Amino acid sequence: MFSSRTIAVLLLWCRDSAALPSQCHLPAKHENDPEVGSYTSVYSGAFRGTGGREGRGGRGGRRKRGGEDRYVYLSKSLSYALRHGANQMGLQMGTDGFMFVEELLAHQQFCSYSLEDVKRVVATNDKQRFKLCPHPEDGRLQIRASQGHSLQVKDLELKPVLTGSPDCPAEAVHGSYLRNWSAIQQQGLSRMTRTHIHLAPGLPGEKGVISGMRKDCDLAVYIDVFKALADGIKFFWSDNGVLLTEGDAEGKLLPKYFSRALKLRPTMSVLPLQ
Repeated sequence: MFSSRTIAVLLLWCRDSAALPSQCHLPAKHENDPEVGSYTSVYSGAFRGTGGREGRGGRGGRRKRGGEDRYVYLSKSLSYALRHGANQMGLQMGTDGFMFVEELLAHQQFCSYSLEDVKRVVATNDKQRFKLCPHPEDGRLQIRASQGHSLQVKDLELKPVLTGSPDCPAEAVHGSYLRNWSAIQQQGLSRMTRTHIHLAPGLPGEKGVISGMRKDCDLAVYIDVFKALADGIKFFWSDNGVLLTEGDAEGKLLPKYFSRALKLRPTMSVLPLQ
């Protein structure tokens, strides 16, 4: 049972969150998703009786009313539903990762939003995380996440990367955090609960780099793509320019494929690979 303090926190949060649907329904925390975890984790503590923790929105995860925060919440809720939570939320997703927008908006998580709200989030997302298009048979509008799934999506229409092809990069970079460097040095990179390890063609801000790593990463691990391809590891491009790989049979990119590693903050410096 929830404590009286926890119930009070939930009631206050539901009252003050004008941007949320009338039913107080939060997606479960998904720590491996940079789009979802940074938002939902602010509130997940309240359900565990901890009262939450301070997040980007201010003390206790309180968010500003209206304005852009409403669309931030929609973006993060879409990411959770389309990448991780469709089955748990009772939403129908095709094998290609698409779901119909009308069915999504009928769900209690999204019932306070309109089609125009969804179109705005898709159009303005800086990392182009979503694809919105008509169904080829009946023209009904459908939406999917371009990458980042933990749900198994068989027909995501990823573009294979072939050795010697013009779009095959010699190197790709995985963004992480210095606190993880010791484990990464020893064990390599892992896809964990996701279907792919995410890589970018360069660092955030470099020409042509849309997505693939969070802007606050302070560790960049570079992968020798040619060497990995030669060993039979497959790579794919997503719609929004993220380089994806399932890794080896264990879902890993071993340290032997690391070409270099950089500490990004407070100043950029080279890290030893061994």
